[in-house]
Amino acid sequence: MSDLKNSPYAVLFEPVAIGPVTARNRFYQVPHCTGLGHANPKAEVALRATKAEGGWGVVCTQEVEIHPSSDLTPALEGRLWDDQDIPAHRAMTNAVHEHQSLAGIELVHNGQHSANMGTRIPPIAPSHRPVDVMHPVQARAMDKQDIKQLRQWYVDAAKRARVAGYDIVYVYAGHNMATLMHFLLPRYNDRSDEYGGKLVNRVRLLKETLCDVRDAVGTDCAIALRLAVDELLGSGGMQASDEGAEIVSMLAEIPDLWDVNISGWSNDSATARFEPDEGYQEKYTAFVKKLTSKPVVGVGRFTSPGAMVSQINRGVLDFIGAARPSIADPFLPNKILAGELESIRECIGCNICVSSDNVVSAIRCTQNPTMGEEWRRGWHPEKMPKASSSEQVLVIGAGPAGLECTLQLARQGHSVLLAEATRNVGGRVLTESSLPGLASYRRVSDYRQQQLRVLPNVELLLDNQLNAADVVDTGIEHVFIATGAKWRRDGLGRQHPQGILYEDAMPVLTPEDIFAGKQLPENITVYDDDHYYLGGVIAEALHHSGCHVTLVTPANCVSAWTEHTLEQHKIHTRLLMLGVRIITAQQIKSVGKKRLTLSCIYTENLSEHESEAIVMVTSRMPSDKVYQEVLTECHDLATPLRTLKRIGDCLAPSTVAAAVYSGHLAARELGLDGTKDLYRRESLQSIQ
Repeated sequence: MSDLKNSPYAVLFEPVAIGPVTARNRFYQVPHCTGLGHANPKAEVALRATKAEGGWGVVCTQEVEIHPSSDLTPALEGRLWDDQDIPAHRAMTNAVHEHQSLAGIELVHNGQHSANMGTRIPPIAPSHRPVDVMHPVQARAMDKQDIKQLRQWYVDAAKRARVAGYDIVYVYAGHNMATLMHFLLPRYNDRSDEYGGKLVNRVRLLKETLCDVRDAVGTDCAIALRLAVDELLGSGGMQASDEGAEIVSMLAEIPDLWDVNISGWSNDSATARFEPDEGYQEKYTAFVKKLTSKPVVGVGRFTSPGAMVSQINRGVLDFIGAARPSIADPFLPNKILAGELESIRECIGCNICVSSDNVVSAIRCTQNPTMGEEWRRGWHPEKMPKASSSEQVLVIGAGPAGLECTLQLARQGHSVLLAEATRNVGGRVLTESSLPGLASYRRVSDYRQQQLRVLPNVELLLDNQLNAADVVDTGIEHVFIATGAKWRRDGLGRQHPQGILYEDAMPVLTPEDIFAGKQLPENITVYDDDHYYLGGVIAEALHHSGCHVTLVTPANCVSAWTEHTLEQHKIHTRLLMLGVRIITAQQIKSVGKKRLTLSCIYTENLSEHESEAIVMVTSRMPSDKVYQEVLTECHDLATPLRTLKRIGDCLAPSTVAAAVYSGHLAARELGLDGTKDLYRRESLQSIQ
């Protein structure tokens, strides 16, 4: 542990009072979803407990539904509908308290943000409105009895939260996802009674609810208000410089803690591609501390302790709030305390964690492959079990999978030889990080390289393209192949499962050609049948290089899958603003010398499009030549290899997060007989 008294980061470890409770430091894991929720209570408990173990002074739940009329099915959030939900929450608070951290719960009624697909209760809202999720459902306007019931639901949930052992109880009015926020906004609230019209009326229900919750929990719990103070919609929404500040002034001393951010979720959890700087929310939220004497927590994808200290010393925040950085490194606070800054796994701002919630799956992280696996697989982000005996291992390929596999094998005590065919380490993150807005992706490689440098049992061989004979000659019996994948040139993809036939065609390029700096014509087309970020970002890069760019996709929008990472609207907008021509819902029929023939995916009507070259972003082929050659060579060996595995994109091309996970899993499974269960499954019974 470093000398905290003389540390430049000492202020981060000061205890801070929040009403009747005290946080042991200023590190505050704000409420965030996990994709686990009420259906996976043991996994949820282990995940939050790991954060507390890692030094976060406050650890909060995700949003917790307070009543069946706020049912987010199929999404898996928390629930505190009635007393039978208490044991699961009690298990969470007990686990967090074991590490002397405070436990917070974010109580929410989602109103018109929930279609109630599970309970089939008609949604309620301040006024008659369609629900804001894509369902043909409309919320009905709340009458006075509904408002009275809503206040009682909050009271009942707050009392249950107190019984469950929570130290901080949230009232949630943020992200454009909560009934209490909907009442604040004139575009949703056109009431003419005392809950509508002028701002003081629109704030009334939020104020009443805060007071109700305070009365319900007495002096045992702190009350927190999570409020979005700016929607980045200008005069069309709440602005920090206008009603946002007025609301804070009206309620300044009622909650014990202000948790302030911006709305909607895509702004609050903006990717590094669109908000590259730490503390990017400061310009919207810095005013809050000037209006209240109560402590304030805010977020901004903080990863460097210097930036955190600056927020405290300049009077911007009292607590350093984090969701994504606490996912990438649950032990970030302890590493700062110990002076081990080089060991911090910095969040890259890719939002693969966010996508998990949006596709209703357990949380994952590009930087931290143990996230979501704490209970299911028993993985710890900082503890790797030592091997019973040290083995020699060869890893071929120093991309995300190879680096992670090497690091974890070495931490187990094995002696690892890492061979890389090129002169550089990083694989795909090295090339992709050169594209606009993706610089943070290099952190995946940088962190692992730094960790490997201090390990004596790792040898790195660069510019060494091994063949099968070389592998056999090493005499090493455990071999992992992480040689990545290459983008296909033939156009084979989702829309073209047999590829595209080119007859006397224009130059057909792949992303690798772009990375290599191949000379490009002035008029170029990007064909995106991958639908994640790369097609859109290559189009942007080509525009910046001076090309006239057209992006064609069979999807109905650009980079369609990035809806799940909260980027699609921003990507599409940026390309339009740059002047990139966008053609959606069209597939390639044929490719000529200077012309593409496109076919509408709905009508099959044909259209012609002029172009001098085309970049195919469709699908990838594993670069597994070495693996196949070694596999063949092994048949002739008197003593075959004990381990020969492909990992990462060499096994199955996917996301960077999947590659890192694959490498981590392979390292942990070395020496196992293959009969062990993949992972533990949650039972349907509540924790007792």
